[in-house]
Order: sequence, then C-alpha cells, then structure tokens
Amino acid sequence: QVRLAEAGGDSVQAGGSLKLSCATSGFTGGEYSMSQYYMAWFRQTPGKGREGVACIAADGTTNYADSVEGRFTISIDKTTRTLYLQMQNLQPEDTALFYCAAQRRSPYTSYWHCSRASSDFRFWGQGTQVTVSS
Repeated sequence: QVRLAEAGGDSVQAGGSLKLSCATSGFTGGEYSMSQYYMAWFRQTPGKGREGVACIAADGTTNYADSVEGRFTISIDKTTRTLYLQMQNLQPEDTALFYCAAQRRSPYTSYWHCSRASSDFRFWGQGTQVTVSS
C-alpha cells in the first residue's frame, strides 16, 4: 500500500516562494515499484474540485497547468522517494489545499505519460495548506 504525506505549506506574501514535499512509503517493488508510477500535485479551494497543477511521468516527463507554467516546478528525488513542488511568484489565487497523488502506470500507456485528472489517481495524501496574501 502506497502512502503519501505532504509538508511545507505555509502563509506567504504575494511574490513569495514555497517548496512543498510529499514523502512516500510503500514503494516496495513488484506491483508497488516506484518506477511504474506517475505522480502529481493537485490543489483545491472550498466549493471547487481538485485542480491538477503538475504531473511527472515515470520517465521524468512533466506537464503543467497553464495557470502555473513557468512558476511551479515538479520533481522527484528517487533516492529518498520524495516528490516536490517548487512554487515561485505565488499569487493570492494560488491559495489552496495542496495534495500529492500517485498512480501506477497502465501496461498500455507510455513511460512518459502522466495525468492531471484527479479521477485517474488511486493514492492520495492528506493535504497541506498554502495561503498567499496580497
């Protein structure tokens, strides 16, 4: 069973930066080999669905929402099995609860495939709050 735990959320001023982390456990090989998974960061505000802001494929290919392209960077440290989201030039509209998620790649999809659709993900963390004030 894969478990995810986010950290790093905080309150910052507009224009500031934060780096979120997502510690993982349960990537023990076989069905749970991390090399077979793609991961993503989502955010959610009250009354709205989860928005996929960035994803990273099994081969390291990344994809970003237009709203964060050029400001956010998703990465993985495979040594520590930790997912990161570096966020720069934060704006009040970035205020949200941020979640990390993981999903095993289908044998029929490419290693460079990842998704930002919440319905595609099985494993989720509990979230970390990011608040940006103007």
